[in-house]
Amino acid sequence: MQKITPFLWFNNNAEEAVNFYVSVFKNSKTFKVTRYGDGAPIPKGTVQTVSFNLDGVDFVALNGGPIFNFTPAISFVVNCNDQDEIDYFWEKLSEGGEIMSCGWLKDKFGVAWQIVPIELFELMSMPDKVKTQRVMTALYNMIKIDIETLRQAYEQGLEN
Repeated sequence: MQKITPFLWFNNNAEEAVNFYVSVFKNSKTFKVTRYGDGAPIPKGTVQTVSFNLDGVDFVALNGGPIFNFTPAISFVVNCNDQDEIDYFWEKLSEGGEIMSCGWLKDKFGVAWQIVPIELFELMSMPDKVKTQRVMTALYNMIKIDIETLRQAYEQGLEN
């Protein structure tokens, strides 16, 4: 069991959200579903929690009612190996949601995600600060991240 488990509060669609996430991320599965019983603030038999795993990370989803909402203050980073992976997760997770900037989006359930190439962290940790600043400038002008544009910004600078 992992030491820390993200716990996501949904109004009434936790099971739907989990089914969606498990369909998007390969090597993922649902473990256990619990239901509200007598005396709960939500109707008996309604899904209470769903424990699940997304590509090696355990989560729990809760149907807690309309008390809290998701904000981008908490987000999940999806580290992508290449542009195809970025495009895949961007398309799947943004459908019905809200596109933000710099690789951020909110899915149709309101959960914030960052779809980021691993290469971005490599480019940002290079010793040439002028080049890394060009990468940041390119990133700030993007919605969905394009790896080739970041590489070009690092190597040649931005064409205006």
